[in-house]
Amino acid sequence: MENYTFNSFTLQLEGLKVTEDYMYPVFFFLFFSYLFIILVNVGILVLVCIDKSLHQPMYLIFCNLPVNDIFASTVLVPRFLIDILRPPSERFISYYECVVQAFTTHMFVAFVLVAILLGLTVRLNRCRTLITNPYCDNASLFKLSCEDVFVNNVYGLVFTVVLFTGSIGSMVLTYSKITVVCLTSKNKSLNGKALKTCSTHLFVYLVLSLCGLLIIILHRFPQYSDYRKLSAIVGHSVTGSLNPIIYGVQSQEIRKFISKLLHFRKILS
Repeated sequence: MENYTFNSFTLQLEGLKVTEDYMYPVFFFLFFSYLFIILVNVGILVLVCIDKSLHQPMYLIFCNLPVNDIFASTVLVPRFLIDILRPPSERFISYYECVVQAFTTHMFVAFVLVAILLGLTVRLNRCRTLITNPYCDNASLFKLSCEDVFVNNVYGLVFTVVLFTGSIGSMVLTYSKITVVCLTSKNKSLNGKALKTCSTHLFVYLVLSLCGLLIIILHRFPQYSDYRKLSAIVGHSVTGSLNPIIYGVQSQEIRKFISKLLHFRKILS
């Protein structure tokens, strides 16, 4: 059977499976929970802004958590509330709104872990002033301290394991499904485009992941600091340069715009 692309811009959400007896109790529970989240986090932000004694790096980082909580809750919870009152067959969402929700969901999870990691670091007293890295990162910051950084090391390693496991797991799952579709599809043109796009994306992902992993590992071995710096430069410059090429050159619209621009310059010259 031939596979067809169905790029619908209207999607259906399964939503929460709630019976009519529990529909309103669940609705009001989520509603008041949302109000509590907004009021408490806004209160924290106002407090930090008003109290000058709280104008310190630790609290500035801490302020990002309430902002993130408000943002994440506002993106998700109101939609939950609306869908609870709708029949399952009427729970629709636009594709772009769904992408925004996915982005904010992943950003929220990663940001909380990073904020806690940095929060642990800025609590440390500093006895050094040299950042042994081309740029500031968490490991470089806690290396400035002469205190025991065992907790920071453990949390950082756990965070790294969770992040890389989730990232690699999702990539393996995604590309496995793409591979299955390509193997079962008889459309050579579709398979060629998929192979070209996925291979370039996978290359950038592997470069970025490898560089990130090397940076994290080599932070534990000061004698290899030069290799760590090289990994940092490659990770930021190479991937930053490849992304516009991969996402831009492969876009037919961008290619047309560039060709028109070059043609226009030739006419002017």
